[in-house]
Amino acid sequence: MDGRSVVEEREEAALAPYAMRGRESRGRGFPEAEHPHRGPYQRDRDRVVHCTAFRRMAYKTQVFVNHEGDHYRSRLTHTIEVSQIARSLARALRLSEDLAEVLALVHDIGHPPFGHSGEEALDEEMRGNGGFNHNRHALRVVERLEQRYPAFPGLNLSYEVREGIAKHSAAAGAPHMAPFHPEEAPLLEAQAADLADSIAYDSHDVEDALNAGLLDEEELRGVGLFDEARSRVGEEWGSLEPGVRRYQLKRSVIDLLVTDAIEETGRRLAAAGVGSLADVRSARAPLVGLSPPVAEAKRAGERFLRDRVYRHHRVARMAKKAKRFVAELFQAFRADPGQLPPKYRKRAEAEGTPQAVCDYIAGMTDRFAQDEWLRLFQPFERV
Repeated sequence: MDGRSVVEEREEAALAPYAMRGRESRGRGFPEAEHPHRGPYQRDRDRVVHCTAFRRMAYKTQVFVNHEGDHYRSRLTHTIEVSQIARSLARALRLSEDLAEVLALVHDIGHPPFGHSGEEALDEEMRGNGGFNHNRHALRVVERLEQRYPAFPGLNLSYEVREGIAKHSAAAGAPHMAPFHPEEAPLLEAQAADLADSIAYDSHDVEDALNAGLLDEEELRGVGLFDEARSRVGEEWGSLEPGVRRYQLKRSVIDLLVTDAIEETGRRLAAAGVGSLADVRSARAPLVGLSPPVAEAKRAGERFLRDRVYRHHRVARMAKKAKRFVAELFQAFRADPGQLPPKYRKRAEAEGTPQAVCDYIAGMTDRFAQDEWLRLFQPFERV
């Protein structure tokens, strides 16, 4: 049977000199014996997949709230698509697929219900108490809130995974980055997971918007990213069934962006003379990315989606409603923490009511938040 030494030998043979190897990990917050057959990032991946916060993403909003249809992306299906793209990038660039995968799987684990609307509402309610940021909360989830082991709180993930969470889309100087050497550039695996996140929502949000009737295919004409993706499908485009056409459009967007990212990243690594992990850590600019023309086409596509999808009146109405849900829940629990479940009442005593209320709401799924609102505010609803 393959032991851990064989796993490490395979890594050494397969990975580029600038990739992150499991045996070079900076370790875990609480010491643990190594597993005899799995590397550290394989164990991290499994811990994430088996935790409660990961399962809850199945009923958390990506763009469309769960009750609007069964076929739209949820926060969980988005995460799975990100992990597949991250693995593709990592494999082509000879990076650690295990590390890229776990970083993709954990990247949205701190999202509250109702997507970015819920995040904005929690941030407003937490003003004066540190605010709310889903990346910072993801660290709190994996370091404290998940209770799975008798010897330590949280999931006790490897340093590199927690670092990737902290540095994901984080502003320079963000306090939660302090324990993770903010002066060091993110690992290439973390950069690949971040780009995979962006590629995934660019591609699947347009497919969902078309399927929901928020967009018509003709509206995409003149938007360079989608024009190029359509041209890649070929002359058969017009003869395809609508559902097949939309899927092929999404598929072509992913293929276009991933292929360009692999080629451009190779050029950047060569131009910067990157030959080691230390070179990655000391780089002053991102090494994983898109070529300038493709990056501009991607930004134009995102501007189109922002104007025509994310600001669509149907999406805007749900976003406003969601913010009201979250704000009213927060205010009710803060005013009377006796309404919180016992676990969170204890946390309120230890860390203050605002933090306990924030933790409780951030962990809710969309439908649980809606049911909880009914239980609090509708007189004939069972509590």
